[in-house]
Amino acid sequence: MRTHRIAAIGGDGIGNEVIPAGLEVLRAVQEKQGDFALDVTDFPWGSDFYRATGRMMPEDGLDTLRGFDAIYFGAVGDPHLPDALTLWGLRLAICQGFDQYANIRPTRVLPGLQSPLRGVEAGQIDWVIVRENSEGEYAGHGGRAHQGHAIEVATETSIFTRVGVERIMRTAFRIAAARPRKLVTVVTKSNAQRHGMVFWDEVAAHVAREFPEVTMEKELVDAMAARFVRKPASIDTVVATNLHADILSDLAGALTGSLGIAPTANLDPERRAPSMFEPIHGSAFDITGKGVANPIATFWTACMMLDHLGEHAASARLMRGIEAATAKGVLTPDLGGTATTKDVTEAVVAAIRGDNT
Repeated sequence: MRTHRIAAIGGDGIGNEVIPAGLEVLRAVQEKQGDFALDVTDFPWGSDFYRATGRMMPEDGLDTLRGFDAIYFGAVGDPHLPDALTLWGLRLAICQGFDQYANIRPTRVLPGLQSPLRGVEAGQIDWVIVRENSEGEYAGHGGRAHQGHAIEVATETSIFTRVGVERIMRTAFRIAAARPRKLVTVVTKSNAQRHGMVFWDEVAAHVAREFPEVTMEKELVDAMAARFVRKPASIDTVVATNLHADILSDLAGALTGSLGIAPTANLDPERRAPSMFEPIHGSAFDITGKGVANPIATFWTACMMLDHLGEHAASARLMRGIEAATAKGVLTPDLGGTATTKDVTEAVVAAIRGDNT
């Protein structure tokens, strides 16, 4: 039997509610499939760990995680700690430490849900957003001087390297080539950012020549945000910088009903280290402990993790379970329903167990 080692990190807030729910549905899929096993180790890292130890994760945390096949991650962020401390101390420490340079975010309207966009029908939103995840605007390059004085200055320098842009473009083009429409929209702002983003455009055009079967188009980021709303059916695969894709993918999640259903994979496509899979909704301390966190994003993220591990049949079975639950209207409050996290989890588990395909 195939065994995959999974590191589970609930992190902060509702992350500690949705990751256990995700592990529950994964156990149901594992039992139903019967041909693979998940060996899960839980790690209590996050803001509470920081309060106890002074670190978001141990100093040797990356070495500990390196032996796993995948990382299943909840959320990071605490209202009582600086966001830069929590984010850079855990999530970004893992993403950058393992060079998980490709952030993949599929987007579509699930059965039983309705986009807030008027007149959008099933299938009109079916996108994959590919976010550069290692450099760009979030490279962490810059600094502050003369703090507390009138002449105080802060700099934040975007970093674009040829290897960084080429590899994310190739990732996006490969994804597009495997999809029916074979269309990539390269998001840019090269009309105003005349160095890094012009370079981004040039490298995109260079990589496009390697994929003659894929149609490439270019769109300014502000125009792309409007296009998400006005012409969603015209979009398929989108590739954008770290900042631009961060914003656009949250908009995409909202356009499909809620950030509570939006999944993410932080991939090292070369598989030199484990990749990390997480919902994008954040720690949501306003609903922490109320039992109403939407676990769908975490479940969909688990589908992406299973696909990455080569368990495609299990991934498809879990996705069918998710769709069966949403189609029946088992929805948490963020989607207009009254179901709890437990209700949704039980509905998906029941659908998995009753799936005879």
